[in-house]
Amino acid sequence: MSAEIFCLSERRADADGQPAIDLRTAVDVAIRDLREIQANWGSELALKRLAECHSLLRTVFEAS
Repeated sequence: MSAEIFCLSERRADADGQPAIDLRTAVDVAIRDLREIQANWGSELALKRLAECHSLLRTVFEAS
């Protein structure tokens, strides 16, 4: 099994301005981010990941 790892700060849009990440992958990334948020609850890192997770999911959802 292999996975493509996305750093949220490195998200790109394709030529049409659509996110270069599909909804399934976005959910997978969000689940991993939520685990990190839970492990670091209350820290600045957790708040940063929470904002990135929200932005990623909102962008992909609106494009779907």
